[in-house]
Amino acid sequence: MTDEGTAAAAATGTLGYEQARDELIEVVRRLEAGGTTLEESLALWERGEELAKVCRRWLEGARARLDAALARPQDDTDEG
Repeated sequence: MTDEGTAAAAATGTLGYEQARDELIEVVRRLEAGGTTLEESLALWERGEELAKVCRRWLEGARARLDAALARPQDDTDEG
């Protein structure tokens, strides 16, 4: 992986969902377009895997928050 790719990989943990998703879309677009060397394709694939993990963590966190909110007693909303 290039220095830029390494730096980007190190920063992956700080990406928001939308940023990771948008970059993942770009990675997929570049892979589908072809025209890259094997080494470049492998680096893109690895980056895509990292970005997919970031997206998955964000979505799992959102699901957990929704589940927790839905599990709360509804007493507060029934008053009034």
